[in-house]
Amino acid sequence: MVVGLSHRTASLEVLERAAFDAAAAERVVETLDASPHVEEVFVLSTCNRVELYCEVSRFHGGVADVGDALCRRIGLGLDELGEQLYVHYEDAGVEHLFRVACGLDSMAVGESQILGQLRVALRDLQERGLGGGALDRLLQNALRVGKRAHAETGLDAAGAGLVDAAMARATAVVGELAGRRALVVGAGAMSALVATTLSRVGMDVVVANRTPERAQRLAAAVGGRAVGLDDLRAEVAAADLVASCTGAIGHVLDVATVAAALLDRPERPIFLADLALPRDVHPDVATLRGAHLVDLEGLGADLAGSAVADDLRAVRAIVSEEVAGHAASLRAADVAPTVVALRTQARHVVEAEMRRLAGRVQLDDTVRAEVDLTVHRIVEKILHTPTVRMKELARESGGAGYAAALRALFDLEIGSTGPVTLPGDAPLSGTVAEAVGRVS
Repeated sequence: MVVGLSHRTASLEVLERAAFDAAAAERVVETLDASPHVEEVFVLSTCNRVELYCEVSRFHGGVADVGDALCRRIGLGLDELGEQLYVHYEDAGVEHLFRVACGLDSMAVGESQILGQLRVALRDLQERGLGGGALDRLLQNALRVGKRAHAETGLDAAGAGLVDAAMARATAVVGELAGRRALVVGAGAMSALVATTLSRVGMDVVVANRTPERAQRLAAAVGGRAVGLDDLRAEVAAADLVASCTGAIGHVLDVATVAAALLDRPERPIFLADLALPRDVHPDVATLRGAHLVDLEGLGADLAGSAVADDLRAVRAIVSEEVAGHAASLRAADVAPTVVALRTQARHVVEAEMRRLAGRVQLDDTVRAEVDLTVHRIVEKILHTPTVRMKELARESGGAGYAAALRALFDLEIGSTGPVTLPGDAPLSGTVAEAVGRVS
């Protein structure tokens, strides 16, 4: 199960309050380790997301405990966070992590920095003695899926493809870009890609960001100039191309700001590219005379049928394939105790019968060894096909029933196997408020 919040659901202020450093992550892990519902946990905290991944014994209890830990970290109640906290469970949780590992859920689509953060999470998990557990296997699979997506597709070019599409539209509006001014709002990975690309084609780049230090670093890297968000109106008025990707909740550029900027440049059109999710630029800006706005949906339409669109479809197909493979491997692992129990029972029967034979018939050591080997071979041959077939069938959806049938037929006594049962009223994905509300 994953419980978290990201740039897609939460305000920047909440994300900043939720961010975990190493000490905070250690404290929340210690808290959840003491929970009777949480068996394993790791924290994934980046500038755009805070997520807790857990192996839980009970769905509702796990949601409540993990949600409470996040709320206490943020300093807000569940009622205040509302829809900002989400929960994904079982296959939906696996799919979410695999999408994150591939960069499909990032502000800069296809970015690979997340793989480094997942490696840190895996190392921390193993240092806590949880190597080989459910989350260890999940993280290792996520890393492999992320690497596969980058190696087998052109995912690395996805962000560049969006920028190229935006530049093509901008050229149609304002003409040749070289020598013109660009305003880049934001200083994250996508903004860095935009600023670098626009600088290379000869544009004069200005970077505006809420945090001055980040704006200055990016501006210095592209030979541009940094400004604060307080200067947006003047900088929009001076720019020919505005590209925004801040990750903020709410519109960074509203209709009033752009309209006021257009008053200072009545004869010159301005092109605005909104590369953010949620959107940075109010959609009604497109109704202003002289303003030409395109967002990710529009750029995606430009890329439909292109190599970038094909690559994104290929990555999504990889994720779907790997989620199914992970689920199949878990189902196969779930039958292992049944196989072990069956073979153990067969061994005990053979040993008992050999002791019985030794008490009734005098056999020399050579004959006894040969009889013992023969009986074991017979048992192995009888058990081989059903156990192999059961493992194969268990990889299919609903395959756990075959192991249950075998346990019933042979009266096998083993501990609890298989994943946590999903409550009938609990969805695979949703908000934490919805999940906790079902309990109350």
